[in-house]
Amino acid sequence: MDPSKEEEFIDSDEKKEQESPEKKDDVPPADQGNADDEIQRKYEELNDRFLRLAADFDNYRKRMEREIQTRTRYALEGFAVDLLEVADNFERALSADPSSARDGLEQIHKLFGAILERHGVVPIGARGRKFDPSEHEAVACVPSDEEEGTVVDEVCCGYRMHDRVIRCAKVTVAKKKESE
Repeated sequence: MDPSKEEEFIDSDEKKEQESPEKKDDVPPADQGNADDEIQRKYEELNDRFLRLAADFDNYRKRMEREIQTRTRYALEGFAVDLLEVADNFERALSADPSSARDGLEQIHKLFGAILERHGVVPIGARGRKFDPSEHEAVACVPSDEEEGTVVDEVCCGYRMHDRVIRCAKVTVAKKKESE
């Protein structure tokens, strides 16, 4: 074959490829509409799923907020029910014979202490211990034979709930006696 004819042959093949309306990777125009419809349908389906999921999450969030409010509102219900038993015993003690009132009050005090302990509220022992500002509140300093900084008297009992001090004990603290 003549080299010039060879070039013409190659050029004509390239022209045919360029003129051809169909390409191997293109979808025919009739199928293009179906593909667009399919994409639109999938988009609408995913968008619908997204909106439902967003609504479900919003409902869940609102439900959890209501539940937390309810739990917070009634968190002390068990404690209150236990304290009603103490109130009932006070009513009985007030209507009882005055001579047995001391015994009744001691029983109520024991019951009240047991209820507090059952709910994690325990007294802070202060007397004889070193003064600790995180547990004690000094109301006075008195000269004493005790080591300086030791709690010598408890004016008002302090309480701890689980691992947190809820009321500091009001105490009197020892200081060195002044030399005469």
